[in-house]
Amino acid sequence: MAPKVLISDALSDAAVQIFKDRGIEVDFQPKLGKDKEKLAEIIGNYDGLAIRSATKATAALLEKATNLKVIGRAGIGVDNVDKEAASKKGIIVMNTPFGNMITTAEHAIAMMFAVARQIPEASASTHAGKWEKSKFMGVELTGKTLGVIGAGNIGGIVCDRAKGLKMKVVAYDPFLGEEKAQKMGVEKVELEDLLKRADFITLHVPLTDSTRNILSRENLAKTKPGVRIINCARGGLVDEEALAEMLKSGHVAGAAFDVFSVEPATENPLFNLPNVVCTPHLGASTSEAQENVALQVAEQMSNYLLDGAVENALNMPSMTAEEAKVMGPWVKLAEYLGAFIGQMTDEPIKAINITYDGTASGMNLKALDCAVIAGIMSRANPDVNMVSAPVIAKERGIQISTTTQDKSGVFDGYIKVTVVTDERERSIAGTCFSDGKPRFIQIKGITIDAEVGQHMLYTTNKDVPGIIGTLGTMLGKHKANVANFTLGRAAAGGEAIAIAYLDEVLGAEAVADLEATGLFQQVKPLEFNIR
Repeated sequence: MAPKVLISDALSDAAVQIFKDRGIEVDFQPKLGKDKEKLAEIIGNYDGLAIRSATKATAALLEKATNLKVIGRAGIGVDNVDKEAASKKGIIVMNTPFGNMITTAEHAIAMMFAVARQIPEASASTHAGKWEKSKFMGVELTGKTLGVIGAGNIGGIVCDRAKGLKMKVVAYDPFLGEEKAQKMGVEKVELEDLLKRADFITLHVPLTDSTRNILSRENLAKTKPGVRIINCARGGLVDEEALAEMLKSGHVAGAAFDVFSVEPATENPLFNLPNVVCTPHLGASTSEAQENVALQVAEQMSNYLLDGAVENALNMPSMTAEEAKVMGPWVKLAEYLGAFIGQMTDEPIKAINITYDGTASGMNLKALDCAVIAGIMSRANPDVNMVSAPVIAKERGIQISTTTQDKSGVFDGYIKVTVVTDERERSIAGTCFSDGKPRFIQIKGITIDAEVGQHMLYTTNKDVPGIIGTLGTMLGKHKANVANFTLGRAAAGGEAIAIAYLDEVLGAEAVADLEATGLFQQVKPLEFNIR
């Protein structure tokens, strides 16, 4: 059955066509996002939800989204999506961070010009029939110091454009390295230094706990007298009341804001102040940007729903379509290893240690980590997936660690998973052969070659004569048909492992009879979701 996608906000016809061309059933209802009740009523019918800013993907809505696998936001900001609730439900949240970078950066530069030359006020005055040439004395940008808070994708473009205007650029960004700063031609500084030196300050950071009110009353007081402040990033980065006071006092010479702490902004402390330029969140509002992000989100969602590719996800490691094709068998292997060890472990898990050897060490390890954790957690929650599993593990305080190493054995690469509890450590390793089929190659340190079957019986025993006969007799007694059989042992007379592939689930009575023989240290029926 073809995946179904709901578009509940306005996207271009070309974006809709992308879904159709890829064989995805699409329901285009561009005004539905504003109708919360109707949206909640039908959201359970869809695998994907494509939105802009009007649709609010709240926790309450996501509870109704019983089939939803991915939410695609055409744009950067995902303030209208409850990412934590989506993660717990196993729903991938994607955005399109690159489609409107240039547009937003250009808007910030335009706002800087507007506030430097008081263009909006001068225009309104002239339209009113006045000729107040002497009233609107501006300042040049050339030679001024621009302080850029956040030198990522958009901030980096602003830096480049500002250098073209012959401005000196200083940048505050904890993630900006000295080498990258030199390549950009900007001076990397601490926030305190930027506040003291900048003639213009422009913000280009997301709204997080660490950036909220980054220009607080205290920090605004540290700015250079006569500074002009531009915010085209996110509302909530600046204390708007404090800024309004400093505009009135003259400490801040001007401000240009495209975003506000409360939107839609029908009232704000900055409104109606002289030399304050305000626009209604127009940063991404160009025809080119709107088309770009719409096309990107359609492509990304299609790639995920059809090929498993994860691009620009905010709650899961990205994995390109090419990676998904190569890594597909390894992702399955990682999940099967986790599922095996999860079913074998009855006590609370303290830590999960994952070793990647050889070719496996060069793959997308974050995605493989998620698959391992999902396999382990699936025993307690069958609905868990690669998105929700790391969230559940974190909530339970489980420590996750990974190790990579060069090829160390006969296999080109393998994955080894070790689970630590208060009682014991338990490990299993596996690889993918050239046929693409995952194999278990080591259990409890014992070498074995076992394919993954839907219904498996795992037993351990001392390596003594008669074990195989007893196992076969008992399974026959309970009408359990054996499709295949795999054996392994540490050494003659030592610990041994047997894996039987059965046609159906082994019942509790059969397990009890096997345990009653006293020959088996462990008898464990295992189930795997074979895809």
